[in-house]
Amino acid sequence: MPIHVTSEIGQLRRVLLKRPGRELEHLSPETMEQLLFDDIPYLHRAQAEHDRFAELLRESGAEVSYLDSLIAEVLEKEHALREPFVSDVIEKAGGSARGYREALTAYLLSMQDARTLVRKTMAGVTYEEVFADHAAGLSGLVREKTRFLMPPIPNLYFTRDPFACIGRSVSLNHMYSATRNRETIYGGYILRYHADFAGRIPLYYTPQEHFSIEGGDILNLSEHVLAVGMSQRTQPEAIEQLAKNIFADEESHITTVLAFEIPRTRAFMHLDTVFTQVDHDKFTVHPGILGALSVYELTGKGEKTLKTRKLEAPLEDILKHYLHLDSVQLIRCGGESPIAAAREQWSDGSNTLCVCPGVVLVYDRNYVTNRILNDCGIETLEMPSSELSRGRGGPRCMSMPLVRENS
Repeated sequence: MPIHVTSEIGQLRRVLLKRPGRELEHLSPETMEQLLFDDIPYLHRAQAEHDRFAELLRESGAEVSYLDSLIAEVLEKEHALREPFVSDVIEKAGGSARGYREALTAYLLSMQDARTLVRKTMAGVTYEEVFADHAAGLSGLVREKTRFLMPPIPNLYFTRDPFACIGRSVSLNHMYSATRNRETIYGGYILRYHADFAGRIPLYYTPQEHFSIEGGDILNLSEHVLAVGMSQRTQPEAIEQLAKNIFADEESHITTVLAFEIPRTRAFMHLDTVFTQVDHDKFTVHPGILGALSVYELTGKGEKTLKTRKLEAPLEDILKHYLHLDSVQLIRCGGESPIAAAREQWSDGSNTLCVCPGVVLVYDRNYVTNRILNDCGIETLEMPSSELSRGRGGPRCMSMPLVRENS
């Protein structure tokens, strides 16, 4: 089965990553805010940290696949797909790319090696690369040659967001920011054309839908219960449409969607930056959301309309009820210290990636939270994180599980 994810904690068997590339070196102080970065990671150190991340995943029994490799395999096998792929990338790359479509197309299609082509569409293309010293007219005289006709996509190493695996299916997302809209093209081509997935993956959502939703807000709590965050980047209308599509699928086992309303701020960004599952009955949580959190139940499988109601109960009781547990432990990021909680949440102390029940990948820098996890019986696999964390995303953000065993 090419996609099988019915929990957050089942033994991880296959996972999709994107190793940081030249796109990070194309960040600058002038562009980083537009490209959704607060700082500029040092690429070589970020790559070394990411390589250790992949090594820990393999040591834990997971097959690691890389986004650029999968799309390159598609283009190598189906040469006729190169032109539509380049056309789609240019269309989503902004006004300058569309304005120079003919020149950009010729430049990109001149690259014979599929992997080089794919990585260039990710890293970005400058005016100078396309025209060298031969640009004519006013723009050639006055424009900076280092400006980007096709901007870089530095957020690509957060593979969690452009699509989300739900059961045997996928939500191919409509991203919140135009800066990230191009990211969904790669997943779309892989799901439609790669031999491992082609013709076998139903879609519960597509980028053509009007409302934004991102994978960091989608958590598979069980085979029957899906949690989706209403956050800065996921709209309630998108959650409703996703739920309708899931409930209309006769082969889906999901009967309940829980919508978690969290504060709409960059610090919290997605549900998985403040809440992740680490064992059958244990969850990390940023204490700052507990007072502000509202949870809503969406049901309606086999019915014509959705039923929605607000749940008037503490988070622990909601989780116990829907996951059929006797008790639930919420492990606070940073413990009882508000300063440690705020600091470690900023560096994704709550953004853990479970590789099997009770074993999680975490950033080593969040030592207060990691120690508390250990005290609660959770094994932490610590990875270096001085550079990767500058992108405001943790181990869960940087991974898209494709196959998990049932928990």
